[in-house]
Amino acid sequence: MLLENKNILIMGIRNRWSIAYGAAKSAYEQGANILYTYHPSENEEKIKELMSEFKNAKGYVCDVGTDAQIEETFQKIKQDFGGIDGILHSIAHANTEDLRGDFINTSREGYEHASEVSGYSFIAVARYAKEILREKASLVTLTYYGSEKVMPGYNVMGVAKAGLETNVRYLAYELGKEEIRVNAISAGPIKTLSAKGIKDFGDMQNIATTKSPIHQAVTTKQVGDAIAFLFSDLSSAITGQIIYVDNGYSIMGI
Repeated sequence: MLLENKNILIMGIRNRWSIAYGAAKSAYEQGANILYTYHPSENEEKIKELMSEFKNAKGYVCDVGTDAQIEETFQKIKQDFGGIDGILHSIAHANTEDLRGDFINTSREGYEHASEVSGYSFIAVARYAKEILREKASLVTLTYYGSEKVMPGYNVMGVAKAGLETNVRYLAYELGKEEIRVNAISAGPIKTLSAKGIKDFGDMQNIATTKSPIHQAVTTKQVGDAIAFLFSDLSSAITGQIIYVDNGYSIMGI
């Protein structure tokens, strides 16, 4: 029970096929108290029904596109729980036309939107959460190999994830003095609801599965287990890192 009596916040719950749900399940199985947030556009009843699988899980509506809502969310969490030990930032978004069109035609508004929601929001979350982060807390976000290499169709999201990875390093540096760790998981392609918006995603997944040393698709459970590890004291010396959970695809030169 690596996370017994720890309060773990999962931000970005959508459905049971999401990485966020996989992370919540892994953390819960390791003894964590699960808190979660979801976007106001989500079906509240369905989200609550899904999260009822985790005893005493507590949910909050939060649109990370506004600082006021982020601040309000953490004030509510402070009132309800006092403090938190870990946060998963599982939030990203880009306009469909910027994922399905040519990258050169990315609009200024689309670029700003993808960067703000997918990258800047992690900084804002860390800032407003800092007041209630307990000693040796751990922050985790999600990235993808398209931040380093061209993945046709990933487009502006690759730019946003590259910025997010830099955010991880700078936050790790600044929060390290308080023994707060910050890391990112770079997962292999997984068929989530968000992935449906990426042109030719199936090809991306097939290539990764074929060329990775293990020759298997990555699962949300595998990613969730890695996130639970980063929340635990077993990872106490790991910070500022991009950790690949991709069956080794990222090491291949082909």
